[in-house]
Amino acid sequence: MTRPPHRIIPPMRDGVSASCVALPHGPWPLLIDFLAERLPAVSTTQWLQRMAQGRVLDEHGAALAPEAPLQPGTRVYYYRELEAETLIPFQEDIVYQDAHLLVADKPHFLPVTPTGRYVQQTLLVRLKHRTGIEHLSPIHRIDRETAGLVVFSVRPQDRGAYQALFREQVVDKDYEAIAPLRPDLPLPAVHRSRIEADEQFFRQREVPGEPNSETQIELIEALGELARYRLRPRSGKTHQLRVHMDALGRPIVGDLFYPEVVHGPGSTDEDWSRPLQLLARALAFTDPVTGERRHFQSRRQLLG
Repeated sequence: MTRPPHRIIPPMRDGVSASCVALPHGPWPLLIDFLAERLPAVSTTQWLQRMAQGRVLDEHGAALAPEAPLQPGTRVYYYRELEAETLIPFQEDIVYQDAHLLVADKPHFLPVTPTGRYVQQTLLVRLKHRTGIEHLSPIHRIDRETAGLVVFSVRPQDRGAYQALFREQVVDKDYEAIAPLRPDLPLPAVHRSRIEADEQFFRQREVPGEPNSETQIELIEALGELARYRLRPRSGKTHQLRVHMDALGRPIVGDLFYPEVVHGPGSTDEDWSRPLQLLARALAFTDPVTGERRHFQSRRQLLG
């Protein structure tokens, strides 16, 4: 009796791992009909081009032709790509790598993972392409606008243990920011507040209620009308440091969202010379896999 071929997960291409979609029962006679309706971010013409070029694969790794019928209960693989992508003219650095972890020092403006108008120009894809590690996965995130340390898990079996460190808030995180000097506000201080999504989907705001965020703020040095601050977040809410500094009358230099929106995240009007002055400076934790005490430091500098 002949056994059916095993499923094969296609290898990554140019640092991009294959995306997978399971095919349901439905009214689509051809695979292209399903793809065009359920994944409309890619046009029918683009799907046809990808299929003609052998870039849409079945679960055994065979290319699917434009006239391929829909086969419910099977899987299809494809690679996320963009026809035109803005080049981000700054380079990431690898500050540490072993069999379990890779720690990268991210530049400003570079997204951590593929999103919206960026695929190749993301930290994850650049690192996969550079190292050849297909299962590389970030265990936490920092904003595209923020520079500094991002930790990646190398092996899939370790990923959950490392992600739990950040989820359980047992990672010591030090950030550095440049913002207005406010001698009238005593430091060091701890700022606690409740942060929730704003009406503008890309912003957050403080609201009344039980605090869900906490940041320790210290003054490092005065720089005339500005100052350098050390920020130590105990929680990890979206835009937490930016929201907290703005709430204290110290909006971070270069922030395009707080206190007022200069332009939203979809804008292509980038000013590379004016990055957000926020840096993920240091990370420390006890490694849940090896038991070692880990400490990593960014090599980047903010404008003084």
